Amino acid sequence: MKSAAASPIKIARRGLMLVISSPSGAGKSTIARNLLRDDPELSISVSVTTRQRRHSEIEGQHYYFKTVREFDALRATDSLLEWAEVHGNFYGTPRDAVEAAMAEGRDMLFDIDWQGAQQLQEKMAGDVVSIFILPPSMAELQSRLHRRAEDTEEVIATRLANSRAEIEHWREYDYIVVNDDLDRAFSSVRSIIEAERLRRDRRPGLFEFVNGLLTENPF
Repeated sequence: MKSAAASPIKIARRGLMLVISSPSGAGKSTIARNLLRDDPELSISVSVTTRQRRHSEIEGQHYYFKTVREFDALRATDSLLEWAEVHGNFYGTPRDAVEAAMAEGRDMLFDIDWQGAQQLQEKMAGDVVSIFILPPSMAELQSRLHRRAEDTEEVIATRLANSRAEIEHWREYDYIVVNDDLDRAFSSVRSIIEAERLRRDRRPGLFEFVNGLLTENPF
């Protein structure tokens, strides 16, 4: 007869900031969405943006949609942890929600571009785990943008033109995943997260746990 499985030992750790970037169409948003679906320890950092809302997007779930004037006010009051201009629109990360999550030891997911990733690395390098998602080919990237059917031909052309410059920043990331197969790419990202959560320097609770082991008398 099998014995009941022991409850997992909880060791206090500091939350990590998981940054996922890619050129448009390479799959970062799909991977991010699947991570949030499967991983209860992970919360999304909802960005603010001046971009027009797509029909499939929900205010406060996908983005907080702001006017340029509202966005400028957030920047002026240092209310954004990072911000960037992408394809003619502004994007940024609200500071308060992220700082609260980190203080509680929760992991935060950032679906942002290389400009935002750079700013987070500069401000909170020890907390950031960065992953860049590459497409298997530029032809496949173009095909995915067309299949998505959410942007005009003009917008798709702009995204493709900018994709090469975005890919040039791949060296700035901790991990690189080629999304030639979504399931395989997702599995790779999950493995990265699990490994990073086990890092000694992210787990301050290990000091108390190890001290308890060394002072324990089993006899």
